[in-house]
Order: sequence, then C-alpha cells, then structure tokens
Amino acid sequence: MSLTSQTLDLDKITPMMQQYLEQKKLWPDCILMFRLGDFYEMFFEDAVTAARELELVLTGRDCGQEERAPMCGVPYHAVDSYVNRLIGRGFKVAICD
Repeated sequence: MSLTSQTLDLDKITPMMQQYLEQKKLWPDCILMFRLGDFYEMFFEDAVTAARELELVLTGRDCGQEERAPMCGVPYHAVDSYVNRLIGRGFKVAICD
C-alpha cells in the first residue's frame, strides 16, 4: 500500500507536513500548491494527479513516516501556466504561500 494523507501516523509527521495538512483540510477539493523555497510543491494524492496531468516527475519527500510522501513541484516563477493548465482541465487549485 502506498502512503496517502489518510494513512499517515499524525504523531510522527514533520512540522512542515503538519502545516501542509492543516492547509489541505481548508481546501480538500483543490489541488494544493504549497510554497517551499523556489517551488510550489504538491503532496500525496494531489501530487499523483498533478504529475499525471502536468507531465511532471513524481518524486517523494521524507515526512516522518517509513515511506516517503509522493511529491511533485513547479518553479514559483512559472506557477501561473501550471495553474491555468489544471483549471483548464477542470481542477480547482489553492495556492499557499
């Protein structure tokens, strides 16, 4: 079974992932683009969807679990084109700076 946001042990997740999950709760029906440095990152189910729809490489990030969280990202300076592509394909997008 692969790691999803529903299979997390919430007592062991990293502070960054706690912050991400707090925001994701506010926008459950959106693909959440979460700003980390020079990139907007997406995690878990959002990452899988975005990687497929935007033809991005799906990688992983340590989040305090045994398994890495699925992750993909886009450069902050190009985010508008990626957001427009997702919206054009019928997805809702939330951006967290």
